[in-house]
Amino acid sequence: MISKTFFGLRVNYIESDELLKTFQNAMEKDEKICITYVSFHTLNLVKSNSNLEDIFSCFDVIHPDGVGVYFSSKFLFGFKEKIKPFTGSDFYEELIQRAIQNDWSLFFFGDRNEVVNNISSNIPSLNIIGVHSGYDYDTNSLIFKIQSKKPDILIIGLGQPLQEKWIIENIFHLNAKVILAVGDGIKVFAGNKIRGHKWVRKLGFEWLIRLINNPLLYWKRYLIGIPLFIVHVITEGLRTDA
Repeated sequence: MISKTFFGLRVNYIESDELLKTFQNAMEKDEKICITYVSFHTLNLVKSNSNLEDIFSCFDVIHPDGVGVYFSSKFLFGFKEKIKPFTGSDFYEELIQRAIQNDWSLFFFGDRNEVVNNISSNIPSLNIIGVHSGYDYDTNSLIFKIQSKKPDILIIGLGQPLQEKWIIENIFHLNAKVILAVGDGIKVFAGNKIRGHKWVRKLGFEWLIRLINNPLLYWKRYLIGIPLFIVHVITEGLRTDA
């Protein structure tokens, strides 16, 4: 696993099969592993709030989500390693199959009730031992619920950076072997995330599908966030070369 420091964050350039191995190792060794992702939006957040560096540094694995981080890494670091980029949503589909094969137990926390309650009907063969909405919860009672269930994998979709803050604040009380922050990717498990055709994903334009389907929610993130990220990357590159 190759790591680089990107805007103060340690980013792990890892392929999806290697990431799956970290799940397998955690199960076999009974270790606690915390995993999250980094996208252009994450890096924009870090640029605007340097305190987030300390929060993200507590995670064991921070994988790039999509092609944007890879392309900008080539510009900043001369990154030449042949690593196949993937989106979190693609990985979650692989994780579902591995979890079914190994009968790993999962607890889902995040999004709306209608989303998390739909996961079991969407994937009936998945061993789901608990769900809880991300819009209406009391942390103490939720932790007690998670502790009583003892899931192999705790999946949290509260959006960044709220989910990372919540995980780190409560890490010592969470008894799952793998704690996975997924953001909006929790909808993949529920089967209601609009993703577009595979060729759109391969070209790195999945964000455009999200923007078209929900412009009021995403216009600022993409229409302002992407150009802002490009400016950050170019500025960082010029500063490094100086």
